[in-house]
Amino acid sequence: MAVNRTPVLKRCRSLGLDPIYLGIDKKSNRELKRANRKVSEYGLQLREKQKAKFIYGVLEKPFRNYYERADRQKGQTGENLMILLERRLDNVIFRLGFARTRREARQIVDHKHVSVNGKCVNIPSYLIKAGDVIEIREKFKGSQRYKDIIEAAGGRLVPAWLEADQEALKGTVNALPTREEIDVPVNEMLIVELYSK
Repeated sequence: MAVNRTPVLKRCRSLGLDPIYLGIDKKSNRELKRANRKVSEYGLQLREKQKAKFIYGVLEKPFRNYYERADRQKGQTGENLMILLERRLDNVIFRLGFARTRREARQIVDHKHVSVNGKCVNIPSYLIKAGDVIEIREKFKGSQRYKDIIEAAGGRLVPAWLEADQEALKGTVNALPTREEIDVPVNEMLIVELYSK
């Protein structure tokens, strides 16, 4: 499996992204040394795509598959793309506050700690549906790891389309998210322009 090993704060600096969107509270003291060059239209489009891929932890080929799937659906392609990315199981675990970062959420899913509607799921890219019940499996609920996570991520707001029970480590998907409910600083129209060339 391919893994992006670039240091997170370095990547955030290069993309002009606040690490808080990744669930990281650290701030970088360094400034990005960039010549005052004008960025081309292609450069802007590419940066938006890289931002979306980096935030959700998706590599190029799966990201392109998400785009093609979003393009086939009704409605605006850009909005559909963001909704598909937001519906990933690892992202939903992060949004519910059961992980500090999306990378940690991905690991939790990989290690078979999560069940969806009572069945164990270990695929981070699994797309959740409205009405799904997501919970940490019974044998892992008592572990110190989750107590630490709830303590660290307890203050994070859970989006309106999800309902979380922090005590029982259980969450319900009330509805699929709309673009307005997704607080990711990505201009998806630029991604659509890039792929439609």
